[in-house]
Amino acid sequence: MIQSRSWLRTPLLSILLLIVWLLLVRSMAIGHILLGGFLSIIIPLVTRRFWDVQPSVKKPWLLLRFVLRVLADIIVANLEVAWLIVNPWRRLKPAFVEYPLMLEERFTITLLANTISLTPGTVSANLRMDGKTLLIHALNVEDEEALIEEIRERYERPLKEIYEC
Repeated sequence: MIQSRSWLRTPLLSILLLIVWLLLVRSMAIGHILLGGFLSIIIPLVTRRFWDVQPSVKKPWLLLRFVLRVLADIIVANLEVAWLIVNPWRRLKPAFVEYPLMLEERFTITLLANTISLTPGTVSANLRMDGKTLLIHALNVEDEEALIEEIRERYERPLKEIYEC
């Protein structure tokens, strides 16, 4: 007998895949629900060997606060970038910044890089081979050290506390 844990290890992913499937086919017909359900179980099983082990969340409330902070920062950054664009007389100072990482786990480094890229005006451009430095491109950099400290305090320290402590 197959245990439910062995064939449905990622129920949230399976539910998400089913929802995405139904949105893509734009139908709630029983055939689409059955096919989507089948695919939402098979795809995680087939691709499981390619996944990195994800660390467990040590502080879920801090994770919720982090997500809310990132969402607020995305809204604020959108407004700031829009303001920079509609003011052509203002000279932008784009720059590449070498960001020294405190994080050690690949998963949390990926989360940090994605968080930086989600915030308008900044993009994670490269992770050095040694995994200790992240190259970031910022649209307008007045002070590189201030940018590094802001990223460290707003994103990296909370991620380290959530996943690596």
